[in-house]
Amino acid sequence: QVQLVESGGGLVQAGGSLRLSCAASGSDFSIAAIDWYRQAPGKQRELVARITTGGTTTYADSVKGRFTISRDNAKNTVYLQMNSLKPEDTAVYYCNLLRTWGQYDDWGQGTQVTVSS
Repeated sequence: QVQLVESGGGLVQAGGSLRLSCAASGSDFSIAAIDWYRQAPGKQRELVARITTGGTTTYADSVKGRFTISRDNAKNTVYLQMNSLKPEDTAVYYCNLLRTWGQYDDWGQGTQVTVSS
């Protein structure tokens, strides 16, 4: 089973940047995509960005032009570069594997991102 570990969160002022990392313990052929989600207090978890195994990327409208998802296959790591951060980006950020049958693996601990105004 592939294990994921998120890191890179922290406290940053509005307008600042952070880069989140999602390190995978391995890979297998049942992965369709790696997604970054976030969950703010009192809100539902929402999809922020996705990168498929073919390299196609998609973003939530709220982060388009500010966030970039990328991967380093040699390091089995997916990154989320977050620029021009806003207070409304404050949330716990999670990465997860979207399997080819449409389900996710168990959710990890996530990494806290706090943007101060």
